[in-house]
Amino acid sequence: MTDPTRLPADGLFVGRARTSEAAHPSVVTVRDGEVIDITSSAAPTVRDLCELKDPADYLRSAKGTAIGALADIAANSFEAKRDATKPILLSPVDLQAVKASGVTFVVSLLERVIEEQARGSAEKADAIRADIAGLIGHDLSKLKPGSPEAMEIKAKLISRGAWSQYLEVGIGPDAEIFTKCQPMASVGFGADVGLHPVSTWNNPEPEIAMIADSSGRIVGATLGNDVNLRDVEGRSALLLGKAKDNNASASLGPFIRLFDETFSIADVKRATVRLSVEGEDDFSLEGASSMAEISRSPEELVKAAMGPHHQYPDGLALYLGTMFVPSKDRGEKGKGFTHKVGDIVTISSEKLGALTNRVRLSPDCPYWTYGASHLMRDLAKANLL
Repeated sequence: MTDPTRLPADGLFVGRARTSEAAHPSVVTVRDGEVIDITSSAAPTVRDLCELKDPADYLRSAKGTAIGALADIAANSFEAKRDATKPILLSPVDLQAVKASGVTFVVSLLERVIEEQARGSAEKADAIRADIAGLIGHDLSKLKPGSPEAMEIKAKLISRGAWSQYLEVGIGPDAEIFTKCQPMASVGFGADVGLHPVSTWNNPEPEIAMIADSSGRIVGATLGNDVNLRDVEGRSALLLGKAKDNNASASLGPFIRLFDETFSIADVKRATVRLSVEGEDDFSLEGASSMAEISRSPEELVKAAMGPHHQYPDGLALYLGTMFVPSKDRGEKGKGFTHKVGDIVTISSEKLGALTNRVRLSPDCPYWTYGASHLMRDLAKANLL
């Protein structure tokens, strides 16, 4: 069977799996196509493994038990096909805070301004897009936030009456960092991702997420889908929580790739993140984000999220943002893209594999019922704490 996670042959990968053998989620790695349960008192959680002095070195030598072939477990992880008696993959993070960065690609800034100017109406977006692009052009890829050139662009938009709070975080000195979901609430490979039922204009956001320990040290990376409700966020920035944080709206995986001699922050900075959407209506969409075009570096974004001003004792998973905002019409001309229930979304990158999820409404996704308190109790019962 072909491995749907598309993990590369090299690299050190850590994640989580649910098995019928234990009440608690297992910390797992992948060796020669097999998923190995390495849960131990030294690292009972992925958070604990990331806090070690050398997580990569620990992972190389960690003893464990094979629980099945990666291809089989990944195939069983798809929500619609799951056999509860067999292992499934979970989100690779557990106790870490899950945060996200917004408007980190200047080339996608205009879409955010358009989103706000349209006041949540997809029908108005095309006209506003053409108007603003005619004023300042399409290519903002070389624009550095906070620079004199950026301030000139901002002044033009303000004079046009297109001022937006997105300008402040997109081309100003301060990054946007927001809470994507609570610890233990993210979903993983194969899970359903959720849309709030009130939304009629929404999209996936294909991203790389940095994994940092409690000191701010970046130890690895994974893929993420920062599911976004464009109409809700467009109505008001104060609705960001409703637009971003709903049941099953944060997807991460399939695994965290730890930094070692085969993978580093330099690989993250030159990665291409690809997106495909396949609908039950035969609609298809392809896109890509080049991390080389990010306007704030991963290190800058992690420092904006945590440091003397804000501590995360269990570490952090931080979505880095995307330059890809789909505008391809789905149906009536000029109404742009929006999800339909049943869409299959795959986010992939050469060194991180592929993260695939099915789109449903949030109330129809499995409820989030297993939190940090449940994890601690189950680990204690297993004498792992």
